[in-house]
Amino acid sequence: MADNQSNPAASKQASGENDKPPTAPAPAKPAAAPAEAAAKPAPKPKPKPAPAADPVYAPARPARRQRRHWMLLLSFLLCVILPSFLTGGYLWTRAVDQYTSSVGFTVRREDTPSAVDLLGGLGAFSGASSSDSDILFEFIQSQELVERVNETLDLHSLYSRHHTTDPIFSLAPDSTIEDLVEYWQRMVLISYAPGTGLIELKVLAFTPEEARAVAREIFRESSEMINMLSAIAREDATRYAREELDAAVTQLKQARQALTAFRSRTQIVDPSADIQVQMGLLNTLQQQLGKELIDYDLLITSVQESDPRLQKSQQRIAALRARIDAERDKFGSGGETTSGEDYATLVAEFERLMVDREFTEKKYTGALSNYDAALAQAQRQSRYLAAYLRPTLAESAQYPRRPLLMGLTILFLLIAWSTAALIYYSLRDRR
Repeated sequence: MADNQSNPAASKQASGENDKPPTAPAPAKPAAAPAEAAAKPAPKPKPKPAPAADPVYAPARPARRQRRHWMLLLSFLLCVILPSFLTGGYLWTRAVDQYTSSVGFTVRREDTPSAVDLLGGLGAFSGASSSDSDILFEFIQSQELVERVNETLDLHSLYSRHHTTDPIFSLAPDSTIEDLVEYWQRMVLISYAPGTGLIELKVLAFTPEEARAVAREIFRESSEMINMLSAIAREDATRYAREELDAAVTQLKQARQALTAFRSRTQIVDPSADIQVQMGLLNTLQQQLGKELIDYDLLITSVQESDPRLQKSQQRIAALRARIDAERDKFGSGGETTSGEDYATLVAEFERLMVDREFTEKKYTGALSNYDAALAQAQRQSRYLAAYLRPTLAESAQYPRRPLLMGLTILFLLIAWSTAALIYYSLRDRR
């Protein structure tokens, strides 16, 4: 401080140098000539500035529990833990054990070989067509089968007696037939292989005996249905042959009735036999006429014309000739028989009736043969239900499958809760 006061001139000079105005910039040089500018090389590109370093943020504060965390935990308890606990309690305390009875069968068609096949060694034994097994598969799930089994075993009381204890796996006492059919599809599990036609059933009930009884009843009703299908197929196969046979029988009856009416009207059983009789009578009359003519010729040479024997001979000759003419007229168009008709008309009508009867008899014989053949063929192709697994009797309960149901319940609850939580947080983050 003393130095500054003792040298005021120096400090003033220093301040004067600092207070001196800045010097003016040098004037710019004039632009070079175009020729010189072209001769100079292009300037080098300036290097890019180095990127700035990433900013360093302060460390995050420790996470703290907030209200939404407690709400998420509460929702997990309410949506997953509590329903799982209730489901497990119901399955292991109230759900009634269910026993199964298994039965397996298929539809078979047996083609019995004919005599020709036996001689040729060609026998056939084939399975049923897939359509039969498909029909049986639908029949087991139908309302018709449920009604038949219900009439025999009273399924309403069998499946609803545990409804107060186990309402979920039992049938309601006041259920309708539609409810029973829906419950039936839960208690009768069907396994069907279309390629082989094998059908296997697992019948569930609350006792082993009841399960086996229901399985037996299903097998019995299915057998009756297959027998009905076989009868229908046999009926279809023989319908045309039976119709043809019925028509032939009707025609044969009509032909025989017409022949009987002809015989009743003419009083002639067989016109040909009657003609033979008439021909024999005519031959006899002609023989008698010839004998009388000979006797007349002999008598006329030995007696006078007034002899009574000659007159009697003439009368006999005239009577024989009249009778011969009358008998001959019966065979012509002008003569009449006892029925008032000539033999030509009777014979023509009789022959027509005989031809009709012979034709209908042959037609009946052929139709009867065709019907017998069709019936034999239909009987050889018979269907029946073959059981490869008889109804079994269970020793332990396999349903309801408690661990499986419990695991599925927990899995679906977790999926539902997780999906709801993700949706909530996605909506919250977008606000």
